[in-house]
Amino acid sequence: MRLTRLLMVGLASALLSVGAHAADDPAVQSVRTLYASFEAALKSGPGAVKDRAAAIGPTLDTTFDFPTMARVAVGPKWKGFTPEQQGALTEAFGRYFTATYATRLAQAIGGKFEVKPQSEARGANRVVQTDVANADGDSSQVDYLVGPANTVQDVYLNGTVSEIASMRASFADPLKAGGADGLLKFMRERTAGMLAVKPAP
Repeated sequence: MRLTRLLMVGLASALLSVGAHAADDPAVQSVRTLYASFEAALKSGPGAVKDRAAAIGPTLDTTFDFPTMARVAVGPKWKGFTPEQQGALTEAFGRYFTATYATRLAQAIGGKFEVKPQSEARGANRVVQTDVANADGDSSQVDYLVGPANTVQDVYLNGTVSEIASMRASFADPLKAGGADGLLKFMRERTAGMLAVKPAP
């Protein structure tokens, strides 16, 4: 009887420990903060892309590591750019990324964002798994690579398709043709185009 009670107490303590760890997982909290901003931005319906970008922009600025993401997306050429060029590219990258996600959010209207309660270690980083469903119930796995500072450094669709790798591929031609200035023009024009889209009547 005494042994049974000890086992029960031990099991209860273990469960409480797991629950507390999940609740305190800062990587998970970063993604939950991100999704809370998405849900808030969608409450008013479709809206214009620029309005959604304005709504989620401040949260993306704090939950994403845009300097690291921009550097990785540009690749080896980054080291050859001046600090001024790197700064301009980082700022343009943040705006481009925000406009891209504001555009995609239209597909999530009426859907759900679910975050797994615990992250998984991946080297010095953590991976937070989530499921995103649209209004029809069709869901996709979206995972977030969260760095030691608990800011997102990459996003993976279905666990394998890297957002940064996709962007790096799309940046290749502008970089080859015009270097830092060519990529800066590319991102600014794409951003302006996305932000100009209005909701369907």
